[in-house]
Amino acid sequence: MADYTQLAQVQNWVADQHVDVAYFSNFQTVQYLTGFGSDPIERVLALFVFPDAEPFLFCPALEVEAVKDTGWPYGVYGYLDHEDAYAMIASQIKARSTHPTKWSIEMGNLTIERFNAMHSQFPEAMFDIDATDYIASLRVVKTQHEIDLLDAAGAEADYAFEIGFQAVAAGVPEQRVAAELQYALMKRGVMNMSFDTLIQAGDHAAEPHGATSDRKIAKNELVLFDLGTIHEGYISDASRTVAVGTLTDKQADIYKVCLEAQLAAMDAAKPGITAAELDKVARDIITKAGYGEYFIHRLGHGMGQSEHEFPSIMEGNDMVLKEGMCFSIEPGIYIPNVAGVRIEDCVHITADGCAPFTHTSKDLTYVG
Repeated sequence: MADYTQLAQVQNWVADQHVDVAYFSNFQTVQYLTGFGSDPIERVLALFVFPDAEPFLFCPALEVEAVKDTGWPYGVYGYLDHEDAYAMIASQIKARSTHPTKWSIEMGNLTIERFNAMHSQFPEAMFDIDATDYIASLRVVKTQHEIDLLDAAGAEADYAFEIGFQAVAAGVPEQRVAAELQYALMKRGVMNMSFDTLIQAGDHAAEPHGATSDRKIAKNELVLFDLGTIHEGYISDASRTVAVGTLTDKQADIYKVCLEAQLAAMDAAKPGITAAELDKVARDIITKAGYGEYFIHRLGHGMGQSEHEFPSIMEGNDMVLKEGMCFSIEPGIYIPNVAGVRIEDCVHITADGCAPFTHTSKDLTYVG
């Protein structure tokens, strides 16, 4: 059950900004602040926060009871599909704020269609205070409870690796490996992955944003795993690369360099280092080994309720890392028509270093 600490901070921020009403439209923000998680797809799910009145949730009528089941102590109002959601929202806002002219919205999320619908209800209003960065700043440092949930999600990912490695064999399609590990998770009650499970073998792994396919795993190649689960609204995200058969010297060297870069970055991650400096630790190792042009993405990304959150661990980001921040460390080397290797753990910054959420061995593992 949510303790609404962050919600209280938001209400204070709304007052400090002299905002009459803050409209949160991102369903992940709603979950973060209220404890109620749902992707409403085309329907309206929104949280409204005021400087001196109680907040309220607005949702599809079919989810009102689910909101109440979370223990949400404030107002919740539902609407039927044929009803005018924004007229109903307006009536609740006007009951709490007599003349709401200064608004805050999530500019990085609110669609033009929904902005226009709300603006039509309050034509004199100014929607000029962006809450996007403020919410990101709240989410970037995790509480101990959040870290505990991320640890639990990490343990699920470790189990998925265990089952997935057992499913790898020459002649087996990538899709079958993904299906077997996901089925094993479902039998344990883990019903949702945090993103589509990625299994890529051989030269297919040189496409960092490729997709699991019907390509069959062959002997003497590397197989890349990238996967994660959702545990009570918090995710895991991790990558491992394993070997089938005998590797060439080139394949083995790619793995060795990538692992060295990942371990060095893990060792360097601690309070006080900047995101750019941490990226450079891994990138310098890969560049010195002659593979710099094949490391074609940032070192990492923030994570928590979703797999890509603030901040980016990359060149040009001088944000200083501090205790409680959670992000991925995932160097990769992708050589077209040869192989791809990525090794990834998500971590949280501790008082004097970092701790990973996943613990599957990163020593080169031979399977199949």
